[in-house]
Amino acid sequence: MSTDFTATRALFDLPEGVIYLDGNSLGPLPRAAAARVAQSVSEEWGKLLIAGWNAAGWMEMPTRIGNRIARLIGAEPNSVVLGDTLSIKVYQALASALDLAAPGRKVILSDSGNFPTDLYMAEGLIKSLGRGHVLRVVAPEEVAGALDDSVAVMMLTEVDYRTGRRHDMAELTAKARAAGAMTIWDLAHSAGAVPVDLSGAGADFAVGCTYKYLNGGPGAPAFIYVAPRLADRVRPALSGWLGHDAPFDFEPAYRPGRGIERMRVGTPPVLQMAALDAALDVWDGVDMADLRARSLALTDQFIADIEDCCPVLQLATPRDHARRGSQVSLRHPQGYAIMQALIAEGVVGDFRAPDILRFGFTPLYTSSEDVAMAAAVLTDVMRQELWDRPEYQVRARVT
Repeated sequence: MSTDFTATRALFDLPEGVIYLDGNSLGPLPRAAAARVAQSVSEEWGKLLIAGWNAAGWMEMPTRIGNRIARLIGAEPNSVVLGDTLSIKVYQALASALDLAAPGRKVILSDSGNFPTDLYMAEGLIKSLGRGHVLRVVAPEEVAGALDDSVAVMMLTEVDYRTGRRHDMAELTAKARAAGAMTIWDLAHSAGAVPVDLSGAGADFAVGCTYKYLNGGPGAPAFIYVAPRLADRVRPALSGWLGHDAPFDFEPAYRPGRGIERMRVGTPPVLQMAALDAALDVWDGVDMADLRARSLALTDQFIADIEDCCPVLQLATPRDHARRGSQVSLRHPQGYAIMQALIAEGVVGDFRAPDILRFGFTPLYTSSEDVAMAAAVLTDVMRQELWDRPEYQVRARVT
């Protein structure tokens, strides 16, 4: 491999004595991010004040950083913009896709592995539109067979947040296009985790967050992708001030900006974007093919170790490399308590109801030694039943 993952690990501020396998939920702190945010606070906000919007390039950050992310998701230049939350970006993409869909089509097709907020946003939008749209949710393996001439939009999360099962984006996008449906891909568990080729697949829209594998920090802004062939046809459902073609002309009526700029909504979170910008520096020397090969090696190692030592834990993640993201999920009825015991022993993963122990593998900072130690600690937790303590049964608000 040409990517030096020992060097990338040194770029993160990882707590001593902790094996962190939860970067698929919140990435750790890149060392450069704290200094970059401090500089933005003291030198830009502190000294430039309002002039920072022009002099420090704050206004251009959403598209400039969007282009940095575009390289990691196979998107064309100037087709990605940052801002707002992932839920907002899902709403924008879905509303725009429905607006572009063939007349008479009323079905939004998704699957039961999709993240709940995507389905919630679809339900809310359907109620607001009042045009007879319906949300059809099928099992992940049934999506291709459910594509027919009633489907307006196929909206999927590429990598299942619970199991790590990965859809074949190119295949399903081609099938959707052949069926006359628009496509939206949620890349929350793909961006920075697996190679993505939005342009090559012919995707129409994509959305994603930046606080997981991209390490932008809690609350880091989401992104939206619109295929260039659609960018000047898209009608933004959320016609915010900064999506206007000339926001500082203060025109009384909305006039959409050019291309991806029209998908901007509100004021960009400058300090969060500064942290994300610094985090993306880590990727400058990373080859995504190297990252994928290393990810598969780490997840293979963990699966083999757990199945050898802890057969009571049931594998929920596909063995097939082509169907696996960059996580391993295990099932057990006491999954929550087991995870709390594991965290107490210095191995951090997370839990997803009803019974999933979830472990994210991030080659940027996760080593083979980390994997071996995590498996050994989990084995000890299971064999000694360390999870069977009252304090580990109490559910926290965030799991």
